[in-house]
Amino acid sequence: MITSKEVIETNRMIEEQNLDVRTITIGISLLDCIDSDPDSACDRIYEKITRTAEKLVPTGEKIEKEYGIPIVNKRISVTPISLIGGASCHIMSDFVKFARTLDRAAKTLGVNYIGGYSALVSKQMTAADELLIKSIPEALYVTERVCSSVNVGSTKTGINMDAVRMMGDVILDSARNTREMDCVGPSKIVVFCNAPDDNPFMAGAFHGVTEGDSCINVGVSGPGVMRKALESCRGSDFETLCETVKKTAFKITRVGQLVAKEASKELGIPFGIIDLSLAPTPAVGDSVADVLCEMGLEYAGAPGTTAALALLNDQVKKGGIMASSSVGGLSGAFIPVSEDAGMIRAAEAGALTIEKLEAMTCVCSVGLDMIAIPGDTPATTISGIIADEMAIGMVNQKTTAVRLIPAIGKKVGDSLEFGGLFGRAPVMPVNTASCAGFVNRKGRIPAPIHSFKN
Repeated sequence: MITSKEVIETNRMIEEQNLDVRTITIGISLLDCIDSDPDSACDRIYEKITRTAEKLVPTGEKIEKEYGIPIVNKRISVTPISLIGGASCHIMSDFVKFARTLDRAAKTLGVNYIGGYSALVSKQMTAADELLIKSIPEALYVTERVCSSVNVGSTKTGINMDAVRMMGDVILDSARNTREMDCVGPSKIVVFCNAPDDNPFMAGAFHGVTEGDSCINVGVSGPGVMRKALESCRGSDFETLCETVKKTAFKITRVGQLVAKEASKELGIPFGIIDLSLAPTPAVGDSVADVLCEMGLEYAGAPGTTAALALLNDQVKKGGIMASSSVGGLSGAFIPVSEDAGMIRAAEAGALTIEKLEAMTCVCSVGLDMIAIPGDTPATTISGIIADEMAIGMVNQKTTAVRLIPAIGKKVGDSLEFGGLFGRAPVMPVNTASCAGFVNRKGRIPAPIHSFKN
């Protein structure tokens, strides 16, 4: 039973504290669209996506109007395209044709993004996997709404360093392709370790092969609500701080559960999961960094930041998990730089470095996210940064990710301007010592000893 007090409290969170449902994402399996002819496969893909998600946008708008809850994005995720195109794609242009088909379907439906131009290569690569990865720069250049991800490692398999090395080149090439658009290409590329099958957030969303034919996954976010709640316990002990975070996360997640159930009923598609992540936006007051500062830090990145983030991440999960019948995805706290006004301030003040962000990723829900680096950074250095982040995920049995944006023609102190949810990215310095000899070794880093649990 939802009480009148809860309704009033929820309205206040929406109107004053930027509470929103960040995304309703329909996951769609394309396994039944596989065909030996690429044109036939693309026709089947377009038909299935547009048929399955035909009512997504109108349904989201109806729920917004009926309940007064902002739903920022309506999105689609599909089965990793390297699996779907394996039977018919023999050159890179074949895969690019698949990307164009995804983009055309997304535009027809009016969704914000479509994810799943992806490959799962944590151990080795097939010929199709390698072709898709090499095609990513062109695919993202010729499309508007397609997002790409590559899972290059896992706790069970180790890290595929051949794929890591390739992704350094892919990210750099994508930045060069989109130089005239402030290098926006790599903002739609995520490199994963331990990627989840049910993540509703872009750019890393794909519909895993363990999922059913379709499902509804919802991502809910409210860092502004969390910051406001923490104002009431300034100077209090850690027990009070933890209880406040848990109770607030519960309230935020209840909103997501309501929207997910309504969307599932309206669309006739099974409910999948709620991702209860605190995902920031560039809007004032909607910052995870500000939540950390409300705990007593001058800036995100100050000593104590990793401990504060660990507390926040854990208590968000403990509070939110009781508010939903099924929690999944990434769930916790996101720390993207360009999408968070507080992170931007900290980076520009010199309080936040890539090395500190890497330490923070040991305890948060994602990884090195939406970070602009100097445009002359070598591909091998990008690969080295990816390898470091994948190692954190592999050893700690958690999801980690990298979304780096080489700012072609720019240096430290400059900025990339994306607008919208992507915000503004100050160019951050990277360690210039070479790692080429390491990343150019062939093969994979083996799985850690604690992966053997059979």
